[in-house]
Amino acid sequence: MIIDFSMAKNVYIICGNTDMRKGIDGLATLIQDSFEMDPYGESVFLFSGRKKDRYKCLVFDGDGFALLYKRLDNGKLQWPRDESEVRCLSQQEVRWLLEGLSVAQPKAIGKSKKGIF
Repeated sequence: MIIDFSMAKNVYIICGNTDMRKGIDGLATLIQDSFEMDPYGESVFLFSGRKKDRYKCLVFDGDGFALLYKRLDNGKLQWPRDESEVRCLSQQEVRWLLEGLSVAQPKAIGKSKKGIF
């Protein structure tokens, strides 16, 4: 199944390890209390546990929270380790992350800066 994150205004990754026993209420509280962010916004929040072979997505869709839980059968995610960090990812970075690649692709062609000719 391919998950489409393009409808979200922002996609945030909660770096480091998250206790994957947490449900909707626990994850929403973590977003609100630890990172001082609004879980009710037009954003998707991504979490991963210690094993890096599963992740959860939390999103508020206007009338309630939805929680997606995925366990990979083969491979691991290249999840950033900084426990105290939240990153806003581009659609391309989300694709890289969920395909098992690092969010930082050093050989990727970057966006061009406007120059003077």
